[in-house]
Amino acid sequence: MNWRLALLRLYLPAAIKRDKLRELVSLTADAFGCAAPGMEGLSYRDCLRRYALFTREQAEKALERGSGLPEIRDRLYRNAHRFGQGIRQQLGIAGPGEAVAAMRSLYRAIGIDFAGELPGGLPGEVVIGRCFFSRFYSEGVCRLISALDSGVAAGISGGGQLEFYQRLSEGHECCRAQFRFKGEAG
Repeated sequence: MNWRLALLRLYLPAAIKRDKLRELVSLTADAFGCAAPGMEGLSYRDCLRRYALFTREQAEKALERGSGLPEIRDRLYRNAHRFGQGIRQQLGIAGPGEAVAAMRSLYRAIGIDFAGELPGGLPGEVVIGRCFFSRFYSEGVCRLISALDSGVAAGISGGGQLEFYQRLSEGHECCRAQFRFKGEAG
């Protein structure tokens, strides 16, 4: 494992967390075609809460309109994919193990417990036992916003696919997803 990723696993400085969150807020606002919410003067935790409320509000508006959802989902995915590619380059991620380690560290920074391939679990299965956003999101909002998860995972992994098939927002005890690296059979 490279030194940047090893360091990330131990500690993610607050300034970097805040910058990455601002980037995530900006790319999300772009996907919804609106202005990003202000985050000035807020603690990191309050920024995260504001982001959750912002994404919920924008997703609910889009779901109420009902039109343009595929385009929004596509923009969320594409923007997040670029974000993930940037992280991949910055961290010098070289293989699947490093990609999963990076995703785990980054998700932890936004209040999501991301566990991959648990003992006895399915190959490539991702389990999320705790998610900061689950208390803000309905099932529909979560389904739309998960395009961000898929995009970030694809960018960090160099083309992998993350597909959720169970969600906390549906009342389950955890989220479950299948992650396949590029070239793996599905």
